[in-house]
Amino acid sequence: MPRPYLLLAAGVPLLLVALTACAPLTALNILSPGGGAERTPDLAYGDGPRRKLDVYRPRDGHGNAPVVVFFYGGNWVAGERADYAFVGRALASRGMVAVIADYRLHPEVSYPDFLRDAAQAVAWAAREAPRYGGDPKRLFVMGHSAGAYNAAMIALDGRWLAEQGLSPAALRGWIGLAGPYDFLPIENPTTKPVFHFPDTPPSSQPVNHVAAGAPPALLIAPREDKLVDPQRNTGHLAGALRARGVPVREQYYDQVRHTTLVATLATPLRWLAPTLDQVAGFVADASVSGTPRAQRLDESEKVSARTW
Repeated sequence: MPRPYLLLAAGVPLLLVALTACAPLTALNILSPGGGAERTPDLAYGDGPRRKLDVYRPRDGHGNAPVVVFFYGGNWVAGERADYAFVGRALASRGMVAVIADYRLHPEVSYPDFLRDAAQAVAWAAREAPRYGGDPKRLFVMGHSAGAYNAAMIALDGRWLAEQGLSPAALRGWIGLAGPYDFLPIENPTTKPVFHFPDTPPSSQPVNHVAAGAPPALLIAPREDKLVDPQRNTGHLAGALRARGVPVREQYYDQVRHTTLVATLATPLRWLAPTLDQVAGFVADASVSGTPRAQRLDESEKVSARTW
């Protein structure tokens, strides 16, 4: 058996024990080493306990690193930044300064207040990045699931950054993992009150804010996702961006589902899909040129995790 598979086989029992003994995200954090990252926790970007963030930076960094602000998912009703330490460590391991931000949730707030929080966190990163070795001229926003929605709205709907004295032009690009970008009419009963259903405004949908000149995008989704339809959301948004000349990379993976997609950023599960490689490559390309090569993957080129 090849050495990589021997190592994987040896690690699977440990992963299963950890997943059984504690919450899955906690297990991923335990099994994702952070020796290469330096963490600065509990930084306030606004008022209140839900407007705080943690910064992860390369321990051996020399400054001027790309900055990625990450928003987690949870249907806008749940989530804690501490659960996503593995994301911060992963990004820092590839030379990025990662900002993992909390934001207010329903029922404390509803649409669009969490977008105001997201914009405030991005504005904080733009101001404070040099303190942590980051380059504010190489600023990205990223998210998974509901967090990918937040990232999309920050990148595409200029209203939210405008309230912070910025615009989407401040972003070199954005990254969405299994995001809901076109979900009217709302079917999920938990989501309905978050977006004031049935009075949800069409302006709440990222796909309705696509315009020429939007920041380049990396959109990744499972090929099969029972929570967020990948073709209606990722596929539709990618097509709309491409039609307006916006550089977009669009990828679908076979051996992940909605939740496990973000988990592939963690060390034990990277073999499932090359998510971290794709994110790092996109950020590197955009950091150099500002407009990474648009890449439409046809069926023969789409990445299949079965090959990894």
